[in-house]
Amino acid sequence: MLRILMTGSSGFIGNYLGKYLLSSDSNYEVINTYRNDIQGVTIKEKNAFIIGEINSQTNWQQALQNIDVVIHLAARVHIMQEISNDPLQEFIETNSRGTINLAQQALKSGVKRFIYLSSIKVNGEETINRAFTADDNNISKDPYAYSKHLAEQELLTLAKQSNLEVVIIRPPLVYGPGVKGNLQRLITLVKKEFPLPLAGIENQRSIVGIENLCDFIQTCIHHPAAINEIFLVKDKEDISTTTLIKLLARAMDKKVRLFYLPKKILLWIFSIIGKENEISRLLGSLQIDITKNKQRLNWEPKISTIEGLKDMIKHQ
Repeated sequence: MLRILMTGSSGFIGNYLGKYLLSSDSNYEVINTYRNDIQGVTIKEKNAFIIGEINSQTNWQQALQNIDVVIHLAARVHIMQEISNDPLQEFIETNSRGTINLAQQALKSGVKRFIYLSSIKVNGEETINRAFTADDNNISKDPYAYSKHLAEQELLTLAKQSNLEVVIIRPPLVYGPGVKGNLQRLITLVKKEFPLPLAGIENQRSIVGIENLCDFIQTCIHHPAAINEIFLVKDKEDISTTTLIKLLARAMDKKVRLFYLPKKILLWIFSIIGKENEISRLLGSLQIDITKNKQRLNWEPKISTIEGLKDMIKHQ
């Protein structure tokens, strides 16, 4: 029996991953951790721990007993209405110091492998001329991405100084049943057949279906060639924003209502309403290269983007 401690169990990825692992291998025992005593979860629940805020002072001792693998999903992510006077330090405290604190306690508890879910934002927000690779050195200045990169470097240093096996995974946009955020808002607009000024967008973006991501994480639990490596992960095919909207409409049996506006006008409109980041994701390209996954781990995505999107809509 392989005992796996997972953080962020109540999140979009964690909720799916826990079920995926248990359904794919009867030799897994997944121990969930939650920040708060959420509905349906109590500290008395079997294989569940309420650990409070994740930071440099979090005590993981009880949850780490007899654990073989830690999968660290929990993180401080972008907050729409930021109230902190120093967001960078908040990101660092949770995502960097909180992560290395967990890893150090995991090492002391005899954990063999530590899988860290980072973010493609570490590489940057947009690709021009070539796709991102896992070995790129260009680092985003975004506070969230910086904190994730700092955690990566501290984990790899710890791995070199100890027997802890570290695996770092940087996914792009993850989609699937229960997805939230910008993609959920786009789904709502398409479902309502709302006219969108995004006809003819010729960008290319890498995304990853939740099932493909979970399959890759499972591969990294066991594979010896994953030790102390950084990997990117995505679906096999990249798609444009226009194609994504068309696929969503087809999956919901809705009419596609797209019209054309010049890119300059779109940028101007979104800058006025303070949504520059959102329009860059709609118009810009972000492609990643996962050749390393095939070469080192013999891994390729199992589910096509079309299949993944259909399954997501089916379970909305």
